Amino acid sequence: MRRRYQLNVVVLICAFSFHARTLSDRQSLDALSPVATFSIVALDPATGDLGVAVASRYFSVGAVVPWAEAGVGAVATQANVNVGYGPRALELLRQGLTAQQALEKLLAEDFFPGKNGRQVCIVDARGNIATYTGPEAPPWAGHVIGKTWSAQGNILVGPQVVEAMGKAFEATPGELAEKLYAALEAGDRAGGDARGRQSASMLVVRKQGGRNLNNDRYIYINVDDHPNPLGELKRLLNLNLYYLGLDRAHKLLNERRFIEAREAAAKAVTYAPEKAEGYMTLGLVSYLAGDKPSALKAFLTAKALNPNFQRDWEALSRFRATAMRALLEDQEFLRQLFGSLPK
Repeated sequence: MRRRYQLNVVVLICAFSFHARTLSDRQSLDALSPVATFSIVALDPATGDLGVAVASRYFSVGAVVPWAEAGVGAVATQANVNVGYGPRALELLRQGLTAQQALEKLLAEDFFPGKNGRQVCIVDARGNIATYTGPEAPPWAGHVIGKTWSAQGNILVGPQVVEAMGKAFEATPGELAEKLYAALEAGDRAGGDARGRQSASMLVVRKQGGRNLNNDRYIYINVDDHPNPLGELKRLLNLNLYYLGLDRAHKLLNERRFIEAREAAAKAVTYAPEKAEGYMTLGLVSYLAGDKPSALKAFLTAKALNPNFQRDWEALSRFRATAMRALLEDQEFLRQLFGSLPK
């Protein structure tokens, strides 16, 4: 099944086509503002994750620049942007073309105005990378390519932006989404978009990695218009990783893989330490993993954070009746948690 992650592509391509066919080339270019931005496109060879992160002084940059499909590739299309590059590149990769072959075909097929001002990066699932910065892309414009990533931008304060992005990506531990964010943050600190800040976006795809069923969008967050778009992107990224971690912990709990569930829950709470729900889950799976001291610490943390702890404890006891049975019969543990046996 073919999945595409930008549902408005038909409208955007039609609008672009309308401009190209009804106005002179110069009028068309004047009407289509360049998507000045800095972005990074990358692959995690260990997990197969593919992703794009982007920031810009452009409203809703996530509706235009980032494209990705699990097991296929990831694309950023920007500057004098041809939005159609995104879905077309994925289609070509799906047909078996490499990133470089897909890029060459995109440029050969592009008869819209502003072609020499395009900027596009393609990373395929095999790790091939191809990036193009047109000679007329709004300055400063350029790119840097690493082993598994490419950082590119236009209307930037200078080359130090993309250079800083690459260094941060390489130096940051953790999963792809965290490395992508670190790269954006470094680019912003180095000066970023010369015009300022407005929006940011991140798209990471993983086979069946998203929430609920049949969802390859592991991370998909957009900050369309915000005075601190990267700060807001970080907040949303942390929440996304928190909920993904809890989902994984509950899945492992259902499979009675308690030690792995504890590890997943422990990681999840680091992303949202203010949320009692995560500590409730961590407490339960720690107890089931045989680690009563850690379980008690987690439950006490949840109790301190949540004024409705007693109510939520009772709800957890009903929802997880089988898993909670041994805990509810552990009178010494309950006395330590509640001070006395709960009613």
